[in-house]
Amino acid sequence: MERKIIYSFLLVAMVGISMWAIVFGVLGMNGSVIKGEDTMMTSNGSPANGNWGLSYQADNQVPIGNETQAYLNEYNAYYVDDDGAKDKFIYLTFDAGYENGYTDKILDVLKKEKVPATFFLVGDYIKANPDIVRRMDKEGHIIGNHTMSHPDMSIITDQNDFESELKELEIIYEETTGHKMKKFYRPPQGKYSEKNLEMAKSMGYTTVFWSLAYVDWYVDKQPSREEALNILNKRIHDGAIVLLHSTSKTNSEILEELIKEWKKEGYKFKPLYSIML
Repeated sequence: MERKIIYSFLLVAMVGISMWAIVFGVLGMNGSVIKGEDTMMTSNGSPANGNWGLSYQADNQVPIGNETQAYLNEYNAYYVDDDGAKDKFIYLTFDAGYENGYTDKILDVLKKEKVPATFFLVGDYIKANPDIVRRMDKEGHIIGNHTMSHPDMSIITDQNDFESELKELEIIYEETTGHKMKKFYRPPQGKYSEKNLEMAKSMGYTTVFWSLAYVDWYVDKQPSREEALNILNKRIHDGAIVLLHSTSKTNSEILEELIKEWKKEGYKFKPLYSIML
C-alpha cells in the first residue's frame, strides 16, 4: 500500500513538472508569447528547423528569434539588421499571396511618404495582377521571391525541386516587368530548414525573415486601428525588418499614420538591399 502511494505521488509530480514545462515553453520565462507555430532554439543550442518564430521580451527591443542573427549570417539570411541598428534603419516588407483590393492604396501611401518597400509575391499574384506588379517595379520597390506555388519549403530537400519553385517565379516576373528579379527570398509561412538556407544561398539568394509582425492576415477578423497601432509601435525597434500583409484592410488604413509616427521617432526607412552594405 505504502509503495503504491509513493508511486502515485511520483506520477503526479512528473505530470506537474511536464505541465509547467509546457507553460514556460509556450509563454517564455517572462510570459511573452512566442510568435510562430513552432519552437525556439533547442536546449543544446542547435538550430531549430521548422517555422520562424519570435519572442518579444520588452517594448522596442529586438525580439529573440529561432536563430541568432550570427547563425543566419552563415547562410546570407537576415531577420534583423544589427549593423543598421545604430542608425535606426528599418525595412518595410509586405507578403502578398493574393490581391484583396488594398495594394494600390498602400502604394499611394508609400509614394506620398517616399518610403521604399519590398513585396514578396507568389506566382498566382503576378499572373492575376500584372498591372500592380508593374507599378511596384516602376515606383522603385523590390519584388521578392515568395515561391511559385507557396508550398511548405521545409519539407523540400531536393535541390532541383527547391530551385524550380524560385526559378519559375523569376521567369514570370521577368516576363511581366521586363526586369530580372532581385534575389531576395522569403519562405512561405516562415517554414524553413537549414538545408533550405543552404540551397537558397547557393542560388545567390538572401533569405529574409522578420523581427516585427502581428496577426494581420485574418481577413474576417481584422485588428482595430487602435489595436494595430498599439502593438506595432511597441514592437518597432532599431534595425527592424517589418512584415505586414497587403491583404489587410487595417494595414491600408493605418500605414500613413504609422510611417509618420516612426519617422517622428527617428527611424529611417531603407530598401532591403541596404542591409547587405
